[in-house]
Amino acid sequence: MFTPQRVLAALLVAASSAAFAAFPEKPIRVVIGFPAGGPLDQHARLLTERLQAVLGQPIVIDYKSGAGGTVGAQDVMKAAPDGYTLMLANTGVMVINPALYGKLPYATLKDFTPIARTAMQPLALLVNPKLPVTTLKEFVDYAKARPGQINYGSAGNGGISHLVPEMFKNATGLFMVHIPYRGSAPAFTDLMGGQVQFMGESIPQAANYHKQGKVRALAVTSKERNPALPDIPTVIESGFKGFEVVGFYGFLAPAGLPSDVTAKLSDAFRQVMASPDIRNRMVTQGADPAFLGSEDFAKFLTAEMPRWAQAVKASGAKLD
Repeated sequence: MFTPQRVLAALLVAASSAAFAAFPEKPIRVVIGFPAGGPLDQHARLLTERLQAVLGQPIVIDYKSGAGGTVGAQDVMKAAPDGYTLMLANTGVMVINPALYGKLPYATLKDFTPIARTAMQPLALLVNPKLPVTTLKEFVDYAKARPGQINYGSAGNGGISHLVPEMFKNATGLFMVHIPYRGSAPAFTDLMGGQVQFMGESIPQAANYHKQGKVRALAVTSKERNPALPDIPTVIESGFKGFEVVGFYGFLAPAGLPSDVTAKLSDAFRQVMASPDIRNRMVTQGADPAFLGSEDFAKFLTAEMPRWAQAVKASGAKLD
């Protein structure tokens, strides 16, 4: 028997199904919380063309830089949860900032809907090439014999290039002095010049400078060797068991995104990431293809947050 309530429910289901089938009906905006030309921008542009083909709509990249990515995250948090505003974020924005900033305007697990993790980004541990060490074990022995005399550079307080060396310090009992810079370029300049002796930085730049002989790569922080530095062992291979630390890239939407839209977007990224061409080009950018769908990405974020919070606490870094 058809009651008014059943008719209404059926109409709502039909309307929802129709909306899902039609999505997307207009361009999708992808917010990046950093200036154009950086690693996140390169990653977004790599995926955009194929993603447009899968979804049948243009993808517009919108740069909202400032405060370590928090400006862009806040913009996405306030957007309508309709699938037409996404954010491409990294480890810093989603799991480091919540521990680093005293008054963060967003909560990662509350204010966003995870869509897809697309890549993991290992770091290379580097030294000035004039240092008399060729392996990570030799460097640790060298640094232990000179407590407080080894400086390490980073792209800034609280960033991944600061925290990964801090994690390594804690794992090995080293006493090194942190020298923060405003970006990786001046840090690399001083590493090459010998003002700092150690760094942990992303693979693309590290691989280029290593191949030019300007720095010496000792190890990579991923579980497996990186194609850009195939002859360089992992930290684990170098004798430091259990040390695996990598950053990530992922796409998120505002909280409250309907589950069917979430599923459609997540599946679109799955299709894009299945392309061998996309995967190969991603590796040349220094990122490892590592797709996770919405539910698994949410679990991943939940597990990563306390790990990085502990690293931030141990480093003493804090921003307001």
